[in-house]
Amino acid sequence: MENLPKRQTSHIVFFVSVILCGAIGIWGVISPQSMANAALGMTGFALKSLDWFFLILCTGFLILSIYMAFGPYSHIRLGKDEDRPEFSILSWLAMLFAAGMGAGLLFWGVAEPIFHYLSPPGMEGKTPEAARMAMIISNLHWGLHAWAIYGVCALVIAYFSFRKATPLLISSPIQAAFGCKHRGLWCHTADIIGVLAVVFGLAGSLTMGILQVRAGLGEVFNVQATNGVSIIILALLTTLFLISASTGLNKGIKILSNINLVIAVMILLMIIFVGPTRFILEIFITSIGDYFSQLINMSFKLYPYKDLSGWTSGWTLTYFIWWLAWGPFVGIFIARISRGRTIREFTIGVVLLPTIFSILWFAAFGGSALYIEMFGGGGLADLVQEDVSKALFALFTWFPFSKVLSILALLLIFIFLVTSADSGTFVVSMMTSNGDLNPSNKLKLIWGIIISIITAGTLFTGSVTVAKAMAIAGAIPFSLILILQLIALLRTIRHDKSLQPIPDISSVKVLATD
Repeated sequence: MENLPKRQTSHIVFFVSVILCGAIGIWGVISPQSMANAALGMTGFALKSLDWFFLILCTGFLILSIYMAFGPYSHIRLGKDEDRPEFSILSWLAMLFAAGMGAGLLFWGVAEPIFHYLSPPGMEGKTPEAARMAMIISNLHWGLHAWAIYGVCALVIAYFSFRKATPLLISSPIQAAFGCKHRGLWCHTADIIGVLAVVFGLAGSLTMGILQVRAGLGEVFNVQATNGVSIIILALLTTLFLISASTGLNKGIKILSNINLVIAVMILLMIIFVGPTRFILEIFITSIGDYFSQLINMSFKLYPYKDLSGWTSGWTLTYFIWWLAWGPFVGIFIARISRGRTIREFTIGVVLLPTIFSILWFAAFGGSALYIEMFGGGGLADLVQEDVSKALFALFTWFPFSKVLSILALLLIFIFLVTSADSGTFVVSMMTSNGDLNPSNKLKLIWGIIISIITAGTLFTGSVTVAKAMAIAGAIPFSLILILQLIALLRTIRHDKSLQPIPDISSVKVLATD
């Protein structure tokens, strides 16, 4: 940093990232199918050839997060020893949950358990055991592994930024730990790859959310599902998240995240108490036991003795790499809002609490869907297979006040998308302004438009599969950066001054008296 001015450093990362992302965005708008084929080809190769690598890497994140929460570093504060948290626990949890996977839970909460119930890996479908396995698999994909990836990514950035006073950048831990005198090629490359991972991950996720909003508008208001409708939704979304981003972290994102949490809990409680309450609560309790008892086995399972590589790459590895793709975005954002918390408090709050909420969410939505298929009139599975984006609204048709639920869900999905895009734009702007904690509105505007253009290109394909491929494309090279970050953290934290023994003051007084 000494040999290269801050302004020049941020400009290099900014211009290269804008050129690459802008080119891909234009490619997607002009020729969406060729962009889709490239994304599918890249991700398909990685998922099939490097399945073992990504599984052990993501499971390693979970093991490391447990160690950090209960090991010798758990009492270290993310910041100076006298720092205290900026946000209340409720606002903090609301923001990290909204940024992490709020819209995704709405999209897959009904659909995923149904898919696994119909076709569980290596088992006969449509049986009680298949239903049990469907919940285990869904919780595996949305539980501890996902939040451990987010948590460790955030922990590395927060530790170096707030305790070691480095810029809030992907490359800062690498630079600090490996003794780089200035930000050279490797640091710039790390930051640029991080930007690409965030932009692609966000574009893919926004695409799925917009498709779900479009499906909901069709179910509730009979709006025809066309590309034109998708672009109108995207334009409104872009306008709102740019307005929110311009208000800053303490206003737009915080307020919207709190609104998200209130609406999400309202819908969740309606599903639990209006739906098959006893069945949902039994599934919730059973899922906790099944999930934690099967966690070790499922964390290392690749089905090498059966021809199930397609299932593994299409589900578990796609999810795990998807969380890696969101790692730099959610990691930097969670780091930004977590200053002053101890590592133990941080890890439990980021990893365990959202996991328990996700298990309850799947028990309510997935459990209700399974109840309809197993004990009700059935037919929901056919609707889910026909169009996965309609799954949530198809479930609501089985409940009283279904239109009210659908309208609330539409509002919730849209606000989740706004907060995700808002947070993502905020983070990318930080990453391309040398870690500025309050990047300029001009920078947010540039990145908001670029993200929207790439999202538009993905929308034109009309495919959830392509959206998934776009979401995980940036994570494949970024995984190598993550490994360097983890090495940097472990090399540095063992020398932290807080680990030094406290001097025995009483003995000093005695010596002074003598």
